[in-house]
Amino acid sequence: MPRSRVPGWTLLGAAIAVVASYALWHGGGKHNGPSRDAAQAPPVPVKIATVRKGDFPIYLTGLGTVQGFNTVVVRTRVDGQIERIAFKEGQLVEKGDLLAHIDRRPYQAALDQAKAKKAQDEANLANAELDLQRYTKLGEFATRKQTDTQRSMVKQLTAQIAADEAAIVNAQTQLDYTSIRAPIAGVTGFRLVDRGNIVNASTQTGIVTIAQIEPIAVIFTAPENQLPQIKDAITAGSPKTIAYSPDGKRMLSEGTLMLINNQVDTASGTIRLKAVFENKDHVLWPGQSVSTRLLVSTAKDAVVVPDDAIKHGTDGLYAYVVNKDNKAEFRRITVGKSIDGETIIEKGIAPGERVIVAGQYRVQPGSVVTETIASSGSSDD
Repeated sequence: MPRSRVPGWTLLGAAIAVVASYALWHGGGKHNGPSRDAAQAPPVPVKIATVRKGDFPIYLTGLGTVQGFNTVVVRTRVDGQIERIAFKEGQLVEKGDLLAHIDRRPYQAALDQAKAKKAQDEANLANAELDLQRYTKLGEFATRKQTDTQRSMVKQLTAQIAADEAAIVNAQTQLDYTSIRAPIAGVTGFRLVDRGNIVNASTQTGIVTIAQIEPIAVIFTAPENQLPQIKDAITAGSPKTIAYSPDGKRMLSEGTLMLINNQVDTASGTIRLKAVFENKDHVLWPGQSVSTRLLVSTAKDAVVVPDDAIKHGTDGLYAYVVNKDNKAEFRRITVGKSIDGETIIEKGIAPGERVIVAGQYRVQPGSVVTETIASSGSSDD
């Protein structure tokens, strides 16, 4: 049979199609390459802040409890029935203010009795002194024994009057104790006894508790490895201590560190500290929980960036720096202390450089970015 032949124009068309496909494949790959994409990609919108250089306070943070600078349980010093309660629960009292009255009649009677005894002994002394004068004038007509005996009697009565005076002072003191007064200035707590109750000095039950709140103290702890820093700060002066709300968001009051406890708690490895606050506005209250910041030093000329500029990668911390061409540069960094939304940069970024603080998740090294000045607390991530 004769062999079938393929027309020439058909073979020519197939060859042209193969060449066109090859050219298109190579040309398309070159057109869609990453360098061209990067060149044509629109700028990435980000927020930027400028790295500053300046003094940076170094604070040690902790947790503490507010307590009265002085706390007193007011107790009676004499026995008797309470006739009057002279304070209101929660009242601010001054030192010496009346708190309660105890029935004073038995003690008034004891005072009157002591005064009467003194008057009696004074009369006896006067008579004894007259007799001594008579014996003395008689001279040799009075025996020496009579004179000596009378002189001794005068001395005994004089001593008795001194004892009477002491008894009067004691009776007056006991009478004064029937008026129970505030031993310190502060705020009263719940009333512990009511009017009409019998109280006595031998029991431990008090009338009321008074806590001094001007000034007031905060007891807080710090790890023992921070003790050298704290001691250096005390040596340099009275370190500023700031009390914040427990969540650390609201500052309550500023005071000074007063003392370091005389031993470390071996069970927890912490040291107790005591700070004092004037507390004129009564924002601190006994028993309140607070977070604390203790200023131990100030870093001079530190390089500082907003916390939002710092990111965590698989190989450590990094940040994106924006160069003069508005392109993002990847920088590995080493950081120091951090407080109030700012962190010290020890290595990797220089003062005056610009860092991205929001929008980093859209940025790659070399990306062109659009600049928006932002505060250190801004973040869109």
